[in-house]
Amino acid sequence: MDAPDLSTLTDSQYEDLVISQIHQRHRNADVWEQLTCPDSIERTRAVLSNVNQRTAVTLRRRKTERDEFQAACYARGEAGKRAWFESRPEYEKWRRGAASFHQLVLGAISELGKAQKAQNRSTNNQHRDAARDTLRELSTAVRRHQALHAKAGTIAGQEDYELWQLLDRLTVPCGPNQEPTTLRTMLDFYWTEVTPAGAGEQQRTAAERAMRSAPAGRSASYGGVPRARHVGNEKPLT
Repeated sequence: MDAPDLSTLTDSQYEDLVISQIHQRHRNADVWEQLTCPDSIERTRAVLSNVNQRTAVTLRRRKTERDEFQAACYARGEAGKRAWFESRPEYEKWRRGAASFHQLVLGAISELGKAQKAQNRSTNNQHRDAARDTLRELSTAVRRHQALHAKAGTIAGQEDYELWQLLDRLTVPCGPNQEPTTLRTMLDFYWTEVTPAGAGEQQRTAAERAMRSAPAGRSASYGGVPRARHVGNEKPLT
């Protein structure tokens, strides 16, 4: 059986196709894959939910009718009882078939639920990876901004310190145990390549460390930051 173009099927045709595939041993793998793909799984679930509801209603209605028939037969005495017992095999055969079909439908609905959860996890992982890539780029830009300040020896404003300190305050889960790990640690060990540091790199690192540890509100006069002088003016800026 070739997998059909599901978009061309009417609701009735689609339902017939779904019902033909609910038994695991008798289904066509390619058709079932189409019915459970992200583009079709909601429609398939809706069809099976409707079938499940109709089957449950039919089972309850036939049970009620059967009880009423039994009461009417017993009211007729022995002849009525014979009619009741004679009709029983046919009803039991129908009931077993309907109940078996109902169980197949419920099993297929359960399969759809598991498939949809797997699809949702995959989508969430893709979004999470994209968000982490964006966070990595942003963290790299913040650290680059800090390094440029350290290299130039310019005075950083408090807003700069607050920005740089985010690398030490914000965390992301990392490792098998999903331990909270700061963005700076992620940059140092996971997100960027580590290369041997020369003398210049060591000086910049020391300057960055001093900037990072500056108390809030003291950035302009903090001792770890070089002070600026106006050209031709020997008066220190304090």
